[in-house]
Amino acid sequence: MPKTELIVVLFIMFFFTACATTPTGRTQLAFMPDQEVEAMGLQAFTDLKNEKPISQDEREKRFVQCVTDAITMQVGGAWEVVVFEDKSLNAFALPGNKIGVHSGLIDLVDNQDQLAAVIGHEVGHVLLRHSNERLSQKLGAQLGLSVIAAVAAPRTATGQTALGLLGLGTQYGLIMPFSRLHESEADNIGVELMAKAGFDPTESITLWVKMAQAGRGPQPAEFLSTHPSHATRIGDLQALMPKAKNLVQQARAAGRKPDCAKEH
Repeated sequence: MPKTELIVVLFIMFFFTACATTPTGRTQLAFMPDQEVEAMGLQAFTDLKNEKPISQDEREKRFVQCVTDAITMQVGGAWEVVVFEDKSLNAFALPGNKIGVHSGLIDLVDNQDQLAAVIGHEVGHVLLRHSNERLSQKLGAQLGLSVIAAVAAPRTATGQTALGLLGLGTQYGLIMPFSRLHESEADNIGVELMAKAGFDPTESITLWVKMAQAGRGPQPAEFLSTHPSHATRIGDLQALMPKAKNLVQQARAAGRKPDCAKEH
């Protein structure tokens, strides 16, 4: 077989073996080794904990931990959650089961259900392997190998590029935007997760209304500026409600009734 034909055949084999199906049924190209992507998430989270102030407010920590435990119980695994002392409206989840919540977001939400909408959404990004997909789309296989090597040196230009594609720029602690498709998928999975955990899914709509209102001020809410929001988002959430309401009824019938109080 001529060399060029062999290359084409190998490329086609690589493409199809790298394809996977997401929980939403979409075909996804994600060829980066999951263990390496998780290692990048762990490195980024460690850097953040070293660089950003961590909240010492025990009430905030109990509230966030309670909501997170109820959500992650639906997906399994050990998840670490940290509340960062930061007044911006933000939260994120990284490969490797790491979750960060900014204190400003806790101030914004009215109840456990609204926080569950955010936590479920961010966990959805991890379950859907969005970071792996973004890395795979933006980086060629050869560059991907150099990125893996750059995990040990995240301050390098390549390392920062990789962490940005992962969803996090550790140098400034900024969360990079996911695509509109990824956001829609994360909304879908997030609403299902919160409903299965026993939270009120209708509060996801209230939460996004509050976020949109917060974004109309002189300084846009960070969560909105980094998580693209569209006029159709609330409409899409409303379309998910019939299924979500059935899920929460089943959850509560099974005894899943979270009681995470936001203490003032």
